[in-house]
Amino acid sequence: MQIHFAPIQGYTDTIYLDTFARHYGPVDRCYTPFIRIEKGRPRHQDIARLASIATPIPNLTPQIIFRDADEFHILSDAVKNLGYKAIDLNLGCPYPMQTRKGRGAAMIVNADTMAQVCALIAADADASYSVKMRLGLESPDQWRSLMPTINATPLSHVTLHPRTAAQMYDGEIHADEAAEFIAACSHPVVYNGDLRSPSDIDAILNRHPRLHGAMIGRGLLARPSLAEEWRQQAQWPREERLRRHIDFYASLLHAYSERLCGEAQILQKMKPLWQCLEPEIGRKAAKAIAKATTLAKYEKAVGEISLRGDDI
Repeated sequence: MQIHFAPIQGYTDTIYLDTFARHYGPVDRCYTPFIRIEKGRPRHQDIARLASIATPIPNLTPQIIFRDADEFHILSDAVKNLGYKAIDLNLGCPYPMQTRKGRGAAMIVNADTMAQVCALIAADADASYSVKMRLGLESPDQWRSLMPTINATPLSHVTLHPRTAAQMYDGEIHADEAAEFIAACSHPVVYNGDLRSPSDIDAILNRHPRLHGAMIGRGLLARPSLAEEWRQQAQWPREERLRRHIDFYASLLHAYSERLCGEAQILQKMKPLWQCLEPEIGRKAAKAIAKATTLAKYEKAVGEISLRGDDI
């Protein structure tokens, strides 16, 4: 079974993914936050980040988001021109600023456009493609009309988040509908959603033996050791997890300091990451880090985190 690291806008940039792999080992596959069209062209900063990677990140797959076949063609060509041979299609983004424009999860209910895109995929011998999608835009059964097209398209795998876009990341997981999706899909299926502990991963893989693997996003942000713990089939003590997290973030701070300009930019990247760890470090420590206005104050707040969990 494979572990994939889900793309999360604002967090899992290439610097984060590279540093993560050096501290915790590479996952089976990781993805860039989606690359999109801006003013008719691939957004400059998205392409620049891909082009600036000095050391290849193991199993990195760029993800693209599009509203029609023309956007798909422009984006896929831009990614392939940088040397990437695998591309992931975002059919899952739930945010209205994307779905209102027909992108992300809105593509699930646009069968005609997806048929055009899938025809381009079938004719492309230069890259392999995968799809990340939800059960639907507003209703959890909307995937059904798209599945014949998905099944007829050469894809390496399909990742499923078992909610609708209208639910965002909260609310009921549609377990029965997800089971039917997994049974109906002819491609390997990767499960995404609410995986926060090794036992969560085991439970979903046991429930759906046909799964190819699990994709984890926020679970790995909040517990970067999660994939390694699951591979070892051993839950680490909190003190060990936190010690490793602190070392990881120290390396990440160094990497951002070399590439970003000014303390404000560096803190803007680091502080939200610690907020994801609040259940692990305690509210007092998380609040102190959030209030830090200089790197000196930030490092002081991090240095005062209790490894023993006294403040939890």
